[in-house]
Amino acid sequence: MPNISGSFSARVTAQSAFTADDQPNHQLHLTEIQATQKSPDPEWNNSKVTYCSVSDLISGNGTQQGYYSNEHPNGDRDYGSFESRVMTAGGQTTIEGTFTIKGGTGKYQGIRGSGTYKGRQVSPTLIEITWTGAYDMAASRVA
Repeated sequence: MPNISGSFSARVTAQSAFTADDQPNHQLHLTEIQATQKSPDPEWNNSKVTYCSVSDLISGNGTQQGYYSNEHPNGDRDYGSFESRVMTAGGQTTIEGTFTIKGGTGKYQGIRGSGTYKGRQVSPTLIEITWTGAYDMAASRVA
């Protein structure tokens, strides 16, 4: 399985926050981000990522889950899911998590893979992420 790595600086394109009254400082966030990937792997470099997530936070700490799609320069896509821990300390919010590549279109049809990522919130509308993982293309799998 080829190893992959990359990064992106993402802009928040949509966000809603809801307060849950079950305990102090409990918020739910629904967020969409978009960015252009930077990767040494030409399969991922310059792909356009969009992800949608739901965060469940108490005083800025909690979990985030969601789904993503990468549109590669040739127009084909890969997509999957992710989950992470969200931590806020000293005014800085960071995330650490895992992603799973679940499928794709065109040349990425049947792709599978997984990896880890880390990130930080630079501002209320900017997130920086670095990631690493591995994938297996359907054409290279032995039946």
